[in-house]
Amino acid sequence: MSTSSPEAVKKLLENMQTDLRSLSMECKKKFPPVKEAAESGIVKIKTIAARNTEILAALKENSSEVVQPFLMGCGTKEPKITQLCLAAIQRLMSHEVVSEAAAGNIINMLWQLMENGLEELKLLQTVLVLLTTNTVVHDEVLSKAIVLCFRLHFTKDNITNNTAAATVRQVVTVVFERMVAEDERFKGVVEQPPPVQGNTNRRSVSTLRPSAKDAYMLFQDLCQLVNADAPYWLVGMTEMTRTFGLELLESVLNDFPGVFLQHQEFSFLLKERVCPLVIKLFSPNIKFRQGTSTTAPPAPVEKPYFPICMRLLRVVSVLIKHFYSLLVTECEIFLSLLVKFLDGEKPQWLRAVAVESVHRLCVQPHLLCSFCQSYDMKQHSTKVFRDIVNALGSFIQSLFIVPNGGSTAAVSAPAGGSGSGAQGTAQGGPGTGGGSGTLTTQAAFEYRGTWIPLMTVSVQGSAKATYLEMLDKVEPPSIPEGYAMSVAFSALLDLVRGITSMIERELTMEEEAAAEFRETHPDQECKPEPGAHLVWEEMVNASWCGLLAALSLLLDASTDEAATENILKAEMTMASLCGRVGLVTPRDAFITAICKASLPPHYALTVLSSNSSNLSSKAYSIQGQSVQIISPSSESHQQVVAVGQPLTAQPQGTVVLTAKNIQCMRTLLNLAHCHGAVLGTSWQLVLATLQHLVWILGLKPAVGGALKPGRAVEGPSTVLTTAVMTDLPVISNILSRLFESSQYLDDVSLHHLINALCSLSLEAMEMAYGNNKEPSLFAVAKLLETGLVNMDRIEILWRPLTGHLLEVCQHPNSRMREWGAEALTALIKAGLAYKHDPPLAQNQRLQLLLLNPLKELSNVLHADIRQKQLECVLQILQSQGDSLGPGWPLVLGVIGAIRNDQGESLIRTAFQCLQLVVTDFLPTMPCTCLQIVVDVAGSFGLQNQELNISLTSIGLLWNISDYFFQRGEAITQELEREEEALQKQAQEKGETLNRPFHPAPPFDCLWLCLYAKLGELCVDPRPAVRKSAGQTLFSTIAAHGTLLQQPTWHIVVWKVLFQLLDCVRTSSTTADKEKIESGGGNILIHHSRDTAEKQWAETWVLTLAGVARIFNTRRYLLQQLGDFFEAWEVLLNHIQSAALSKNNEVSLAALKSFQEILQIVTPVKDSDKAGDALAAMGVPPVLIDPLSASGPGRPLVRSDSLVERLTRYNGAELQAPPPGEESALEDSALWWSAWNTWYRTGTESTRPPCGPAEKLAFIPSQPFLTALIQIFPALYQHIKANFSMDDLKKLGVILHGAVSVPISSDASPFILPSYTEATLTSLQEAVLTALDVLQKAICVGPENLQIMYPAIFEQLLLFVEFSCKPPQYGRVETKHVANAKYNQIQLFAPAEWVALNYVPFAERSLEVVGDLYHKTACHKAVINEKVLQNIIKTLRMPLGLKYACPSESTWKLAVSSLLKVLSIGLPVARQHASSGKFDTMWPELANALEDFLFTKSTPPDNLSIQEFQQNESVDVEVVQLISTEILPFANFIPKDFVGQIMTMLNKGSIHSQAPSFTEAEIDVRMREEFSKVCFETLLQFSFSNKVSTPQEGYISRMALSVLLKRAQDVLRRYVEDERLSGRCPLPRQQVTEIIFVLKAISTLMDSLKKTLPENVDGNTWAQVIALYPTLVECITCSSSEVSTALKEALGPFKDFMQPPVSKVQNGES
Repeated sequence: MSTSSPEAVKKLLENMQTDLRSLSMECKKKFPPVKEAAESGIVKIKTIAARNTEILAALKENSSEVVQPFLMGCGTKEPKITQLCLAAIQRLMSHEVVSEAAAGNIINMLWQLMENGLEELKLLQTVLVLLTTNTVVHDEVLSKAIVLCFRLHFTKDNITNNTAAATVRQVVTVVFERMVAEDERFKGVVEQPPPVQGNTNRRSVSTLRPSAKDAYMLFQDLCQLVNADAPYWLVGMTEMTRTFGLELLESVLNDFPGVFLQHQEFSFLLKERVCPLVIKLFSPNIKFRQGTSTTAPPAPVEKPYFPICMRLLRVVSVLIKHFYSLLVTECEIFLSLLVKFLDGEKPQWLRAVAVESVHRLCVQPHLLCSFCQSYDMKQHSTKVFRDIVNALGSFIQSLFIVPNGGSTAAVSAPAGGSGSGAQGTAQGGPGTGGGSGTLTTQAAFEYRGTWIPLMTVSVQGSAKATYLEMLDKVEPPSIPEGYAMSVAFSALLDLVRGITSMIERELTMEEEAAAEFRETHPDQECKPEPGAHLVWEEMVNASWCGLLAALSLLLDASTDEAATENILKAEMTMASLCGRVGLVTPRDAFITAICKASLPPHYALTVLSSNSSNLSSKAYSIQGQSVQIISPSSESHQQVVAVGQPLTAQPQGTVVLTAKNIQCMRTLLNLAHCHGAVLGTSWQLVLATLQHLVWILGLKPAVGGALKPGRAVEGPSTVLTTAVMTDLPVISNILSRLFESSQYLDDVSLHHLINALCSLSLEAMEMAYGNNKEPSLFAVAKLLETGLVNMDRIEILWRPLTGHLLEVCQHPNSRMREWGAEALTALIKAGLAYKHDPPLAQNQRLQLLLLNPLKELSNVLHADIRQKQLECVLQILQSQGDSLGPGWPLVLGVIGAIRNDQGESLIRTAFQCLQLVVTDFLPTMPCTCLQIVVDVAGSFGLQNQELNISLTSIGLLWNISDYFFQRGEAITQELEREEEALQKQAQEKGETLNRPFHPAPPFDCLWLCLYAKLGELCVDPRPAVRKSAGQTLFSTIAAHGTLLQQPTWHIVVWKVLFQLLDCVRTSSTTADKEKIESGGGNILIHHSRDTAEKQWAETWVLTLAGVARIFNTRRYLLQQLGDFFEAWEVLLNHIQSAALSKNNEVSLAALKSFQEILQIVTPVKDSDKAGDALAAMGVPPVLIDPLSASGPGRPLVRSDSLVERLTRYNGAELQAPPPGEESALEDSALWWSAWNTWYRTGTESTRPPCGPAEKLAFIPSQPFLTALIQIFPALYQHIKANFSMDDLKKLGVILHGAVSVPISSDASPFILPSYTEATLTSLQEAVLTALDVLQKAICVGPENLQIMYPAIFEQLLLFVEFSCKPPQYGRVETKHVANAKYNQIQLFAPAEWVALNYVPFAERSLEVVGDLYHKTACHKAVINEKVLQNIIKTLRMPLGLKYACPSESTWKLAVSSLLKVLSIGLPVARQHASSGKFDTMWPELANALEDFLFTKSTPPDNLSIQEFQQNESVDVEVVQLISTEILPFANFIPKDFVGQIMTMLNKGSIHSQAPSFTEAEIDVRMREEFSKVCFETLLQFSFSNKVSTPQEGYISRMALSVLLKRAQDVLRRYVEDERLSGRCPLPRQQVTEIIFVLKAISTLMDSLKKTLPENVDGNTWAQVIALYPTLVECITCSSSEVSTALKEALGPFKDFMQPPVSKVQNGES
């Protein structure tokens, strides 16, 4: 209950009365005045209570009277009374019923008691109650009360002293509290600004209110007292201690900073009094040096005094904390002093309290910030903030280096602290646990043998001091070992924590503000205050060196995980802060420190060795010299957790990792993870370090770039303890998360990260050069990870990322490359699969960007990389093939980038991709890419590693062509749209459109590209490829050519087909003739293909046939082109050069093609009707009826447009061209061109070789020549109109040449009939057919053609001569067919040449001559050209040779032909006798008959009698011809000729026998019959009664007389020989002769008998009769044969025995 309630008042009154009663009781004996006063007091109280309602107020008014009795009681100095009185006074006070006057009285009374030394504690209590309960005590009274308390403080009694000290403190507080309350009351009142006061006027208190005045006076006197000066206000002070004074000053300054800050008077006191005082008191501490005491100083130095020093530091702490803004200069001094106190030369206790003071500052970041602003940033000021940090750092360093000079504790046995807050240290030094490897239980720092334990000194963020609180100690306390270190450590951590959190908080606020500003003013740029940033930068710049030095040292020395963690955290936050503020060098320095701590000691990592200043400009490198770490420490206290290999180019020993290294590594990861955005270029350091750690720990990259524990490939295996084994997955996980978190970095930071990884990777590549050691794949793996998580903004990092990976792919180290490719392909696949916004389909640029590196990989020469690339393509096709769109050219480019040096497997993989594209993706790709597909397929055809792929790719080209065909219209439309766009672009740029085959429409160009590709393949070095490509090319042109527009055909013909023919021709003519051994493995090569030349021949054949077929089937389409004639000429030229090639296969095929383009269907292929022609063009036969196809007005089949198109084309092609003048002219030009080609081919191929025979010339084959000649008849049909004599001559040369060509003996069995059969070879038949065609044409042709007959005769007669004189072929030696070795076994022996059996041919020719002459004997030309004479002249040879002819049939045929011809020709000759055209014929005829009838050849021995008789009958026939056709018309015939005939008959009638007959055959062989006929004819014409001229008769007579004379001679000689021979028989010939003569005589006799007597010359008779005696002479002969003949001869003489009855004979002749 309150003191003013009625109950309380009532109680008060009661108590007062009781007190007064007690007082009067006590004093009634000794002190009667007091008793009276007490009693009157009772009355007084009662009256007051009775009269007043406000009792308390009344009491207060009368308080002097009320109090009086008690004061008197105190004056008695009796303890009991005094106690009672003081209690009563206190009660009054507590009810606030004491007036000012009363209070004064009370104080005076208390003063007296004090001077008497009574009731000291009670006094203090009373003063306290008086001053605390009310404010009536002012000014002098107050000062007296305070002095009273001070006086009591210095009594002899400890309790009183302490109580007094407490009271003084309370009273001082009360005084200031009153002032504060007073200020509160007057807060609203506007004060007059006080007049400006001079600095010296210390009593300028007139402006202060009462309470303030009191406080001012009190504070001023405290300063005086501490300074040992007399007080101005506290009158009556007897003594005072500095320590107490300083404590009071400190408490006032600490508790009432507002007073000093609000009132100028007080501020003035601070500046003028307090600060100088403090500085003055500090002097002994400043001057003192530990250790200078030994040498006597010149002036005695006051030793530092712990209590004062410690209190001064406390005051300074308060001053700095609260009044820094007022006392900037002074604080500078204080702080500098503080820094000096940390010096190693100062006493330990001084350093300890100084450290505690510094710690107090360190927990006030804003204060530190102000220092920085006020000092460090001012030009000529001390760099206080920097000094503090550096001092702290040096202090820590000094603890390790300097032995504890001032400390009582030895290093080895740390003593327990004796103070209140000090803690005992562990029970021993380092290593107490036994072996040096074990951990000591206590946290401590150990460095180079100095072991410093670590204690818990304060809670984080608060500076709880120990020694600064030891206010009761007078002697400096002993400081436990490690205490100073622990405080300094805490201070350091708090400093870092404070600064970083403060700056970061403000940075965050600033960023938020900026963001808000941007939202409200999007168009403006938010510019932050530069001032703040400058301060922060200055703070960092000032502190980082010191902090780094200290932290690194501590980190190195730390043996406690928690301490290490704290140090690392400090380093990390500093690094991050530097990064945020943009200070690169300090950031890198802190990061370097962490990095170094992560790696084993002395680890050679140059990145970290470069000192901080040039970090930014240094080129980093992994390799390099071993570097000193900031402070290499002993490892004795570190637990080794891993042993691994260092990542260096040269293999070195092993390195160990300790638990602390791993801890540092985790911090490093943490730093990168949380503060990646501010790392910038330091990523380099971080990643380089991580790379090495990962290497030492043996982590290897796995799919997606994450690192997993794996064994090292070589060298001593990495050894990991279980401790680290459990950590590895975590580390690996954090590593991955670190790169995953890169997705939250801004673009710039991300670039820093990528650049760092790239340069790391470059170093790893450097190291991996030249050795096949396992390379470090850290960077590559992490580039992959980073790329994968940043897919959403892949564009910004794609180029540097892939650019670098492409370099990695070219690295010689296979593992390195493999990972480069793995990373690159994984990124590309991920990039394509990622759901971009906008999607890739709408973002062509991005798609091309993603695919581009895939294309770049094609430039890498390593097969493994290309393999990866192609696998990637395959996967892309399988997953994204449908959506590649504009990326197709790139993908196809990759597939097509094959080279022959790449090996089969690569090409196979690439080909798989292509097959996939062709089978599945042609419809989805832009049509503009189809051309690329064609090119790529072509390039697979051309590669020479894998034949099957080449062949399959040709199949693909066929499939592609099918696709073009099916989708023709769609493709055309799309291509034309594209073309328009390109055209527009080109026009805008003013360029011409540049694409292959430009003028042709785009769809046609596609076809042309396809044809061109196939064309290239048609001249591939491999025969199989050529064959396949050729078939495909011609099939596609045949099947799909209808789709092409007419002008495009022009390009097909000239650019595709003819170009191809040129190439093939060139290759074939230059091909190697060397024999190819078996084609590898067990493949045998057929002998017809065993040289390159023969293989090329096949290609040539195919190509020529294909082109010819196209010309044939597309004739009318091609004829509509302007230059069909030129094309025709070129084609014929090709046919000619092929026909003349020295290869039978090619030459024959060329002729087949020739036949085809002339549309001559060879007899073999008479099935090739119109339907087949259509089928060849890919039109189903059902569609077009062959019969209707030719009708020009045939209705088109109505079906889909394609069929219509086809039908339209084909209809056009198969109809005959319109009969117009031009076309007829053009046609004849074409045919004549063909004729010229035929002629040139024929001339060249049949011209005999001119060189010496040894050089085996090329001789054309029979089938070739046959085919060549077979072409002529058909060709002739088209050119006969203008076929001239010259042309005929040319033809003749060729026919003659062709027939003259011999056959190779290995071919002869297939071509030659056996010698005995009389058949013709097909070539000979063809020749005759050709002439036959001509002859028939002349026969039905106009008159002017008939002049050609003689030429034909001439030609045929030449052939007839072959029967006796086979033609020579140059100088080639030919053998008769029977003698030629038929080399069937020795296939490859040089061929011999065999002459054909020309007899059947010659004979057939002869027959033809006969027939022809039969038809044409009367033609003018035949007569004029002396054809008959030529015939006779030609026949003279076989007739003359007769038995000597190669074939018996020849002369027989010759005779019969002669007879036949003469039977027709002689009448004609007689008819034209007068013209003289036959004059030269007669002698020829005479000679021919002579040669035949009296042949020089003898019949063969084996000739049978029948045969001989047959032959004789032929001779007889000839004589009969003479007798019937010649002699009767002697008057029309030249005389000489008749004479010759007569002579011949004469000769025949006598001497016709062959000399070699046996006796048995004699009578037969004598050709009796012949002689008889001759004789009869002779005689018949001798005695002809129709002698027209005397000349003829003379001839007859001459003949007879010659005959008779002959007979006479023979008989005479016989008789003589007979006589001489005696018994010996005469030679057979002679006997035969005589018999013959005798027979002749008998014949003559018969003739004479038959002749009219008047026709016989008298002279003849005489000769006949003269024979008689000679005949009689012969009777004596011994030969019975002769006798028989003689009988027959003598018999007829009986008719002349009686002279006939007639006129006398007139004279002799």
